[in-house]
Amino acid sequence: MEPCVQVGVTVTFLRMDMPPWRPGPALPADATVVRETAPTVPFYRFLYDTVGADYLWWLRRAMPDDEIAALLADPRISIHVLYRDGQPAGFYELDARAAPDVNLSYFGLLPHAVGTGLGTAFLRHAVDAAWALRPRRVTVNTCNADHPRALPGYLRAGFQPVRRLREVWPVPLRLGMRIPDLMPG
Repeated sequence: MEPCVQVGVTVTFLRMDMPPWRPGPALPADATVVRETAPTVPFYRFLYDTVGADYLWWLRRAMPDDEIAALLADPRISIHVLYRDGQPAGFYELDARAAPDVNLSYFGLLPHAVGTGLGTAFLRHAVDAAWALRPRRVTVNTCNADHPRALPGYLRAGFQPVRRLREVWPVPLRLGMRIPDLMPG
């Protein structure tokens, strides 16, 4: 067993049972979202590691490359990258393996895009893309290690909390992650 630090987090599970009825905000003209049909493991790791560095995204960092490659090859999982001025600015991952539900597995902006006003429109893009798969419902979870605007953003987007759980994560020390000071949540 490898050395780990035990991190207590509060996870909030949310779901959306119907698509939003109001139109969402549009992305700026210099922004576009591309569904990456064959992302490479290094590109995925760049997105995941960069977006999640400050928020303790560790699960996929700890996964071997062959397991990441298998996820990326699964047609029920899709990776959508936000580009602004031709540069990656964020990504989201939809997972339809638990059909008829679709899970918004990961969502976030790269550090240079945080606070630029892209988040709400990008989240709505993710919600619309999830509903385009015609699920019974769309799910997502967040925790108190995520960006402080994550939970309020999901609530504004129309997600409803289903349950909250206190979890203890065994974060491998080899990942060299900064462990945030977590507030009780």
